[in-house]
Amino acid sequence: MPQGERPAAPHISFKEYFVTYPCFPLSIRIVIPLLALALALALALVSFANDLPIDLKAATTAPTEPAAPAAPATPPPAPPAAKTTAPGNDAAPPAGMTKALPSEIAAPKVKYNAGEDPEYAKRHGWPVILPPPLPGSILPQKRIVAYYGNPLSKRMGALGEYPKDEMLRRLKQEVAKWEEADPSLPVQPALHLIAVVAQGAPGKAGKYRMVMPDTVVNEVHGWAKEANALLFIDIQTGQDNIRTILPRFEWLLKNPDVHLAIDPEFNLIKSGKKPGTKIGTYDAADINYASSYLAELVQKYNLPPKVFTVHRFTRNMVTNAKSIKLHPEVQIVMHMDGWGAPWLKRDSYRDYIVAEPVQYTGFKLFYHNDTKKGDPLMTPQELLDLNPKPLYIQYQ
Repeated sequence: MPQGERPAAPHISFKEYFVTYPCFPLSIRIVIPLLALALALALALVSFANDLPIDLKAATTAPTEPAAPAAPATPPPAPPAAKTTAPGNDAAPPAGMTKALPSEIAAPKVKYNAGEDPEYAKRHGWPVILPPPLPGSILPQKRIVAYYGNPLSKRMGALGEYPKDEMLRRLKQEVAKWEEADPSLPVQPALHLIAVVAQGAPGKAGKYRMVMPDTVVNEVHGWAKEANALLFIDIQTGQDNIRTILPRFEWLLKNPDVHLAIDPEFNLIKSGKKPGTKIGTYDAADINYASSYLAELVQKYNLPPKVFTVHRFTRNMVTNAKSIKLHPEVQIVMHMDGWGAPWLKRDSYRDYIVAEPVQYTGFKLFYHNDTKKGDPLMTPQELLDLNPKPLYIQYQ
């Protein structure tokens, strides 16, 4: 070999080079075989795809689109210019995906406060299936808005808290609020008089109750007439029996504008406790007695149907509610009578009024007790959100 010339490099394979020259960089020695393997796999996939049936290959490659409509008899007009849309609105879906139809998109679930859920009401039997109301019926053609109390006490409610003229003026204002909140339903004003007042002492009769003098009852009845209002007489029996005391008021209940309310809270015959120390109760049998008595008065005196209000704010205040009987001459209102924060009142309405349907519903608002802890007095609109909507509203 001539001096100055280098011998030709022998021809060797990559594999021989890796074995012969282990100093070759490790990363290259690993990557190159992997690349060769990937190339082999790619070639194999291409070969496999070429062997697929034509329709199957099309399904794996073509974007999903609806079938093309039949060609029209005449050429269609040119389409309008494409409209730019914001992402997330009407933008076209990515290739290979179809856009969900409106019916396929789940509607957001409505969140209800207690006592407002229509499905809850429906599951428990609302609306109650009733025959058509008799001529002269007040419910459900009207909503009653009443002031509750006794003129001999400023602490028992709005009816006695203010002088007569101011009281009637305030009632008129509340009626106007309800007429504005729900123009679809006329509002009937009412005065709700506690005609038999539960007492902490037994009294002469030993029954822990006081029957108001007829002069007081007649006076309030005159106020009601002056305001074109109904009169409700409310009976708190103490330890007396509703079967004994109710007939005493036939002289008043025979008037077409006078109606009845009973308060289980102050019926304490069963427990023998003093009023105010324990919450009392009425059974369906007691309510059925009073309802039947009213139905007989309607027939006897040829009266329009009577409204019969039953106070309730606990489960045990009314027992066996499913056994309460309905009469066409009597319209029963189960009246939510508890006080407190709005959430608590809604809970009570749901649990003790909606959950055990009878016929119609009522709701009481306390000007002082509902707000004494800083909570707002519930508004007509909030009560109209309840389901069923109360048809008897009482302010104390």
